[in-house]
Amino acid sequence: MKKIIRMLFSPVLNVFESGTEAYEYKKSHRVILVTIGVLFTALATGVFWLARGADIGYLFPVVIFGLVGVVCLLVAYAGSDRAVAKIWGSR
Repeated sequence: MKKIIRMLFSPVLNVFESGTEAYEYKKSHRVILVTIGVLFTALATGVFWLARGADIGYLFPVVIFGLVGVVCLLVAYAGSDRAVAKIWGSR
């Protein structure tokens, strides 16, 4: 399953996995990335659920928070240690 997800989302993962510079990875970074992904995805879902039927402008935060949450979860699950370290900006 992980192999299929890596293949499907390789354009996104390649952005974070590129480079040859040294990086510092800690296991806690991946755990916190999952937590942030869940929180942002829940926030997007909550805004969508509470604001449905309102002005169409509510979709902007839903899309932004949803994309951030999904990318965080994607990198945390299918990304390499380098991708997680690159999101954290650790070098």
